[in-house]
Amino acid sequence: MNTLPQVLVIACGALAHEMLDLCKKHGLENLTIECLPARYHNEPEAIPEAVRERIRLAGDKYDEILVGYADCGTGGRLEKVCSEEGVTMLDGAHCYQFFTGSDAFLQMHEDELGTLYLTDFFARHFDRIIWHGFGIEDHPELKDMYFANYTRIMYLEQKPNPETEAMARAAAHRLGLRFEKTSTGYGELEPALISIGRTK
Repeated sequence: MNTLPQVLVIACGALAHEMLDLCKKHGLENLTIECLPARYHNEPEAIPEAVRERIRLAGDKYDEILVGYADCGTGGRLEKVCSEEGVTMLDGAHCYQFFTGSDAFLQMHEDELGTLYLTDFFARHFDRIIWHGFGIEDHPELKDMYFANYTRIMYLEQKPNPETEAMARAAAHRLGLRFEKTSTGYGELEPALISIGRTK
C-alpha cells in the first residue's frame, strides 16, 4: 500500500495561518508546518541561516523538506542555502506574489511602483511589524523618510473579514496613503501545497 511522504514545510511566520488552514481544508495530514519568526520580514539577512539550522535539525525525520519562503529580500542567498542543503523552495520573489499570482503581481507593480502591500497577516500586525518595527512610534519623522515615495496601500485580502480590512484601512490612513483592495484568496500557495501534500 502506498503511503504519502512525510513532508516538513519550513515557512515564514507570515504564512503560518494560511498554510495551516490549507492543510486542514485539503486533509494534508502528512505535512508538518513549522514557522520561523515573522519578524524576519524586517530582517531578511537572518532568513538563510535560520532556515539552514532548521533543515539540519530535522535530520532524516522526514521524507522531504520544503522551504515555504520565496526569496523574501535575501538577494538569492536563501536559494543558495536550499541548493546546498538539497531542499526545494517555493518559486517567487515574496509572499505577495504567492497570493496574487506572478503575472497579476507584476502588472500591479508596474501600474504603480509606490505601493505598500499588506496581506491579512500584515494588516493585523501592522503596528508590531511596521509602526513599531520600523521605529516610527518613537521617531515619527521616520514615517516620511520611509514612505515618502509611496502613494498607496494595496490590501491583498485572503479571507474576507471586516475587522482585518478596517486595520488595513487604518494603516493607510496613518501613513497618509491611498487605500485599495483586491481579493486574492490563497492564490498560487494553495495548488503548491496540494501538489506537495498529495505526491505519492
